[in-house]
Amino acid sequence: MSLLKRIEQGQGRSNDPGQPQPQRPAQIPAQPSGNGEQGGGLSALQARRVSAPTTAPQAGTYFDLKTRVQNKLLTELDPSMDISKTEDVRRTIMELFEQILSEENIVLSRPERQRLFEQITAEILGFGPLQPLLDDESITEIMVNGPKNIYVERKGKIVRVPVTFEGNDHVMRVIDRIVAPLGRRIDESSPYVDARLPDGSRVNAVIPPISLVGPTLTIRKFAKTPITIDQMVGYGSITPEAVEFLKACVIARLNIVISGGTGSGKTTLLNVLSGFIPADERILTIENAAELQLRQEHVVTLESRPANIEGRGEITIRQLVVNALRMRPDRIVVGEIRDEAALDMLQAMNTGHDGSMTTAHSNSPRDTLARLETMTLMAGMDLPVRAIREQITAAVDIVCHQERLRDGTRKVVAITEVSGMEGDVITTTDIFVFEQTGIENGKIVGRLRPTGLRPKFMDKIEAAGIHLPPTIFGVGSGRRY
Repeated sequence: MSLLKRIEQGQGRSNDPGQPQPQRPAQIPAQPSGNGEQGGGLSALQARRVSAPTTAPQAGTYFDLKTRVQNKLLTELDPSMDISKTEDVRRTIMELFEQILSEENIVLSRPERQRLFEQITAEILGFGPLQPLLDDESITEIMVNGPKNIYVERKGKIVRVPVTFEGNDHVMRVIDRIVAPLGRRIDESSPYVDARLPDGSRVNAVIPPISLVGPTLTIRKFAKTPITIDQMVGYGSITPEAVEFLKACVIARLNIVISGGTGSGKTTLLNVLSGFIPADERILTIENAAELQLRQEHVVTLESRPANIEGRGEITIRQLVVNALRMRPDRIVVGEIRDEAALDMLQAMNTGHDGSMTTAHSNSPRDTLARLETMTLMAGMDLPVRAIREQITAAVDIVCHQERLRDGTRKVVAITEVSGMEGDVITTTDIFVFEQTGIENGKIVGRLRPTGLRPKFMDKIEAAGIHLPPTIFGVGSGRRY
């Protein structure tokens, strides 16, 4: 996208770009203590044309210098420049930046100069004050509670960071910068939106009047390099035995539901398990905001769409699941089931599309089945409860449950077989269960252990040519089945 187009996108929320800026002294004092992340300007040129503050700041302040240099830099940048060529744009910005400082005899130390340059570049090429947080690979989640309160999650723990926006308008401009390229909208008539960043990170934004603390952003980051199964084993999230078992389940085309609470790592595990799908199969993924990172070649990604400003054009997960059945899928992978789409997903699993996977929010494997039942009832088909439970039993083979534990670690805590029905009750069998053995240095110590029970669907795994050793299930090699 050209700089000119980004300017045009930003005019709706920017203040008057033509308002003159007050003259400031050339020399400034050293940067006072503070966060230093207060950025001026709309991310990518939308906000770059920043008007003078309504209340003039004190002469010589760092913020005033940043605004003044940024505005002058923007007037000299070529609006037709293609900002997708990041390195070329950065070089151009650096040349103009040095030229402006020289012309105005602005004296800065080397660290101040570099800091000022990076902040201005973040406003033009990135997402303003959020850019350093997005670039920090140790951060897994960013939470913006209005312009002055920003929190991040590191290693499962939430901490506040010394980063702020100028005000609500600045947060709004960054939100617009995120949602505009996706064709999404956010305003008083539609005050919340799901979106994604170019790197696949998931974004949720909520604005007033729904949010009473100002515009809020929640960004679930994804690693630039997807987490591998070996890394998960290294982190202690899952054991090699459980991995071998789940891999066999995927290859043998068993239907899997990954359950857990918010931020427990469901999507990460779904990504990892999807990697076991053979490369010669056609995979359809269906999501609200595309975030799965499948590495196979034959993948079709479908994304739901909200209604437009006239209330038309909505495409739901349920509609996409129904349409996916006409696209000759070998596997259907649904990012998350949260409503009546559960009925269509169960139907798909029961109509020859074995090996499908999805995620669901729940507190335990048993709760997962209860939620599937409730979501199916939401479809309004007036089905008997027993019929729904029979559908669930026939469709779902495995529930893999994850939790984020008190110490911030994410672990698979149960792998449970949906084994059948007794009367009107769905029966389950735990194959692996996490056992906590203690706490050391604030970290929970334990292991995902096999229960010694062999799942009833072992014949399907063996029919796929996979022979799992009995030791995987915690049974001595001498035992016969």
